[in-house]
Amino acid sequence: MSEQRIYAVYFHIASLDVLGDAIKPYLTEAPEGKHLRCKEIDSAGGFFQAALAGSGPDGKPLEVDLLVPSSMIRLVVSASASEIEFGFS
Repeated sequence: MSEQRIYAVYFHIASLDVLGDAIKPYLTEAPEGKHLRCKEIDSAGGFFQAALAGSGPDGKPLEVDLLVPSSMIRLVVSASASEIEFGFS
């Protein structure tokens, strides 16, 4: 099986306040804080681009591209494994 890579993208607290309800459906709660789980990212330029994989209201696969100003991002953590259970122990 090929190796998968995921990214956990953490925002500045003030950025989450500014983005408000628009970002909430995409956030994952964890003891370390709210973050985005992304399958691809691009941090070049003035905007940070993140590709999120999920499912729509009908359960069909849905791919979402999210672009936010790079200054809103606090931390990006990358993990790679054949089976990923992201989190900190």
